[in-house]
Amino acid sequence: MVEYQNLIAHLALAMGASWCAGINLYATLAVLGLMANYVPGFHLPPDLAILGSPYVMLPALFMYCVEFFADKIPAIDSAWDTIHTFIRVPAGAILAAAALGSVPPELQVGAAMIGGTLALGAHTTKATARVAAHATGTSLLISPAASIVEDGLVIGTVSLLAAHPFLSIGMTILMIIASALLLKTLWSVARKVIQSLSGRKKLYPAPAMNPSRVLS
Repeated sequence: MVEYQNLIAHLALAMGASWCAGINLYATLAVLGLMANYVPGFHLPPDLAILGSPYVMLPALFMYCVEFFADKIPAIDSAWDTIHTFIRVPAGAILAAAALGSVPPELQVGAAMIGGTLALGAHTTKATARVAAHATGTSLLISPAASIVEDGLVIGTVSLLAAHPFLSIGMTILMIIASALLLKTLWSVARKVIQSLSGRKKLYPAPAMNPSRVLS
């Protein structure tokens, strides 16, 4: 029974941490570090125990504060997300691999691939939603509201790892499904816009050049 509970806890940590890292890496690291220090009975796997160090936790908290403001400014959030494409995805892979604890290397490699994919999915959804908000001119409202919701989901999902690993896994799965549906909707809208624009070009072709003017 104890081994089964440990397996669920490690699976919840691997899935939840990697997915949440794709949304907000610094909040994920900061909450895990705080939980390791201040939540009785919660222990990180040996490979992740370093997150409880003040030398990791304090910079994570600082960077979370920076991202908290950067993510809510429409002129900055897309640039911030672009840069963090190269940070969140590898971090998600590392978190997933380290969350399993002492397992054979091939399992860690497999976990890293799945964790990186989860982080990429979360990051892609977040970045795509921001781009769509900019394209429709609603970013002044959408970006701050979406950022607050994302922060709440990340902090809530990671916090559940200590008390209710099953709920954490459930929330992660629900976010993955919602992410897939959102991406599908955004892609459908983008395709309709592209088709509409191409149709307008066909209806209004460019005026033909007058040969006499060219010769003159």
